[in-house]
Amino acid sequence: MKCVVTGATGYIGNVLVRKLVQRGYEVTAFVFKGEDIDFLKDLDIQFKYGDVRDMKSLEDAFEGSEVVFHLAGIIEIGNGKKKLIHEVNVDGSKNVVNACKNVGVKKIVYTSSVHAIREHEGVIAESYDFNPDYVRGQYAKTKAEATKYILDSKTEEFEVIITHPSGVIGPYEYIPSNLGQLIIDCANKKIGAYLNGGYNFVDVRDVADGIIAAAEKGKSGECYILANKVVSVKELMEYIQDITKVKAPTFKIARWFAYATGFLSEIYYKLVKQKPLFTSYAVYTLGTNSNFSIEKAKKELGYLPRDIKDTLFDTIQWFKDRGKIKS
Repeated sequence: MKCVVTGATGYIGNVLVRKLVQRGYEVTAFVFKGEDIDFLKDLDIQFKYGDVRDMKSLEDAFEGSEVVFHLAGIIEIGNGKKKLIHEVNVDGSKNVVNACKNVGVKKIVYTSSVHAIREHEGVIAESYDFNPDYVRGQYAKTKAEATKYILDSKTEEFEVIITHPSGVIGPYEYIPSNLGQLIIDCANKKIGAYLNGGYNFVDVRDVADGIIAAAEKGKSGECYILANKVVSVKELMEYIQDITKVKAPTFKIARWFAYATGFLSEIYYKLVKQKPLFTSYAVYTLGTNSNFSIEKAKKELGYLPRDIKDTLFDTIQWFKDRGKIKS
């Protein structure tokens, strides 16, 4: 089957591309001009350069494909880039849908986020009511708006499937994310305290498998949460301690204090040109309900995420092999 992956050089994107090739898909990677593609050059895939804000480049890339896996987007847990985030995450997604229809692509599988789903007490399952006013933070708002637009684009001739990953960690992270950097710093004993709170973390490989299963088994117009289970920050660091034998921090920072100083933290990390480990939005998120249900994905897609401890072991080994973590 011929397919296109937008955001192919991203974290989930590069893992998805590898798994699609393994399953015999004929893959075209849609990448932004100037992006580093060295870590994908060993794969038997085609490359098309363009921008989701440029309709012509999308149409050229999508021509002749049966399915588009749309992952291109900007993940931002800080307070900057608001205009760019909207242009890429919302306007770009609209362009992807319209380009698909213009050239006859029959199916789109969109990687949204659990952040697009309205939070409430208890277990959070799939929703079909997406509204930027229901969620907090620029990233979440753009994901909600894009998800609604893509769902509404469904027709009898055009299939639409949505996936919602939670907090993604794992190997194959060539450019460390905020979570990846947290794991690196913790393993290198650069963190002296932890925050109260936690989140729902999931292995990037399980997310990629879930996206493929959604394309092959999912129903048009349906959404599927690809999550795992809630792990506290303290537990996460203790798991890292078990693997690396580096003592986890025992000093706990009150979340209200971290939230109050988050904006100053963002300014500091910008000055030193490093990824911020905790922003005000990240601290807020660690205090939200992330008890997401995966029952629908398990039942309809055969989705079975692995133990988070196995994920951390492989992640730490990945960063060790690349010199990010000291032996």
